[in-house]
Parts: sequence; C-alpha cells; structure tokens
Amino acid sequence: MTDQAKKRPEFRNINVFSDLPTYRLPWAGKVSILHRISGMLMFILLPFVFWMFDTSLSSEISFATFKGAFNEGLGFVPGWLIKLATLGLIWGYLHHLCAGIRHILVDMNHERITKQWGASSAIAVLVVSLGLTIVLGAKLFGLY
Repeated sequence: MTDQAKKRPEFRNINVFSDLPTYRLPWAGKVSILHRISGMLMFILLPFVFWMFDTSLSSEISFATFKGAFNEGLGFVPGWLIKLATLGLIWGYLHHLCAGIRHILVDMNHERITKQWGASSAIAVLVVSLGLTIVLGAKLFGLY
C-alpha cells in the first residue's frame, strides 16, 4: 500500500447509533434483510392465516363472519386494521417469493454473478413485489 492510498476504516466495535446510520447498504443487502423480515412477518401472522383459512371454508355462516370482519371489523378490531394486516401479509409473501427466487438464481449461478447484476436484480425484486402488492392491495381495499 502506498502512502497516498487512503486506508479503509476499521470497525472493531460498531456503535448502532453513530456507525449504522452512516453505513450505505447496497440494494442486494437491503433486499436480503427485507427477505428475512418478510419471513418473520409471515411466521408471526401464521395464526391470522389459519383463522382466515378456517373461517372462510367452515360454513356459509363463518364465511359471512369472515367477510364482515373485513368490512365492519371483528369485536374491538376495526375492519381497516384487518385489511392492513392482510396487506402486510400479502407484501410479506410476495417479497419473500421474489427474493427467494433471486436467492436461488444467485446460488445456481454464483460464479457468473456481478455487482451490477446483484444490484439490478435486487431493484427488480423490490419493483415487482411492491407492484404486485399495490395491485392486490387495490383489490383488497375495493378500488376495482
């Protein structure tokens, strides 16, 4: 290393409050973190998924309760909050699916992956998952 070359900073103890806000995470890193968050969100909302599945298929009366929960609410929980939780679940599933496909492609072609491909595929995952979430969210909230 020459004297003129700038030495990279060394972090031995990373301070969450001072170091992390200045760290620029690449798009691939952001998508990877969101992949983990979406998996955790789907796991946490699993009882809600089971409730939706059971209530929608048990009988005609339970299906009416299911529809009423989305329209008027259920007990002290307003309908918009149930729709918002469902929208979060939709985003979690779609993002986890798209990012999972990206991770599989990276694992299959890891010798040929470049930084440019990693960044562009990560942005594509975000665009596709958010676009599909907007389309399904519009349907969920009755916009079409």
